[in-house]
Amino acid sequence: MASGFTFSADTSRVDRARVHAWLSEQAYWAAGRPRELQDAAIDASRNYSVWDSEGAQVAYARVVTDAVTFAWLCDVFVDEKARGNGVAKMLIEGVIADLQPLPVKRILLATADAHGLYARYGFAPSENPNRYMIKHMAGA
Repeated sequence: MASGFTFSADTSRVDRARVHAWLSEQAYWAAGRPRELQDAAIDASRNYSVWDSEGAQVAYARVVTDAVTFAWLCDVFVDEKARGNGVAKMLIEGVIADLQPLPVKRILLATADAHGLYARYGFAPSENPNRYMIKHMAGA
């Protein structure tokens, strides 16, 4: 585990302003996301964070799930200043540990640049990528 950092699955601890700034300003998948949409996403999801020894949030992830059959890991972000300290590993290990007791059959995620990180935890390309489809909604 990352020394000097702590993991939390407590949604009430999430620094919503910080998470919104990270995602809307620095994350390629959420650029420009309005604060009210980010807050609604937090409220409708399981949320995870990593905190440094000074009490600042340094990482965030959320999982959209029915807590029974399916989970989607998304919005994973580690503050630039905390990278290289094992924070991402702590975050992913904590998320998986939190989901482990559930009867969820699969966890899905999408990434453009962190395949190696997720592979360490058993994530792999889909054996049947042609089964997955996507619909982009107008105005979204």
